[in-house]
Amino acid sequence: MSTSEIFDRAARRLRRDRAAADWRDYAFLRDMMLDGIADRLATVKRDFRDVLDLGSADGAFALPGAAITRVDAGARFATGAVQADEDRIDVPAASFDLVVSAGVLDTVNDVPGALALARRALRPDGVFFGTFLGGGSLSTLRAALRDADPGTARAHPMIDVRSAGDLLVRAGFALPVADVESVTVRYGNLFGLVRDLRGMAASNLLTDRRPLRRDTLARLAEAFTARADADGRVAERFDIVYLTGWAPDPSQPKPARRGSATASLTAALQKGLEQPD
Repeated sequence: MSTSEIFDRAARRLRRDRAAADWRDYAFLRDMMLDGIADRLATVKRDFRDVLDLGSADGAFALPGAAITRVDAGARFATGAVQADEDRIDVPAASFDLVVSAGVLDTVNDVPGALALARRALRPDGVFFGTFLGGGSLSTLRAALRDADPGTARAHPMIDVRSAGDLLVRAGFALPVADVESVTVRYGNLFGLVRDLRGMAASNLLTDRRPLRRDTLARLAEAFTARADADGRVAERFDIVYLTGWAPDPSQPKPARRGSATASLTAALQKGLEQPD
């Protein structure tokens, strides 16, 4: 493992293996991400024959008529699929019409590298749809952690929507689009949130993580509960960032230069509508 890496690769694989058995009980956020990808796919009027699913989990992503190659870092999720970290995949170049990735890029060490590999895997004019937790996610937990254990880094760094657009440009995608949707989930206490995070394999994966001492955990639970509303529930925020990018092709419209992620979502998806049936 490189000393510059943020996330512990071995721990990430182990957490995904542990989450596999009860995955369906905690997959509500990933299911929302897949619904968002499905909505975007529905606007692209073309057939996809060869699909790469990065971070496939339980294989919930489906596309009738397509051959789907599934990749996951966890051995249990990779049963019948390929086990690999998303920034270390080894697939032939220009071999897929569509690449999707739901819920994993926020814990990949080399996100630019993962996106570049996804673009390399696409045929010209192929499309990438990715989604992950970013931006202001877990803002309540982060604030409670600052109160309970000031000066200690215990929360993952996250990619905001603007940076996500920049990463698409850096990876060489055409017509890059990044947008975000916020979801609020209300919890009765800290441990309900922790249970969900563990169930979705989203607990602390930092290489320098340390277990919470009992007194720190007690302060954290108190700080979290102190943010409850009149009903005794604590609102937690999840920002779902969506990425859309196309493998470059001469047939594509050229967006005006406005910096990164310049094409609008409507323009990028309308491009797919112009393809012959």
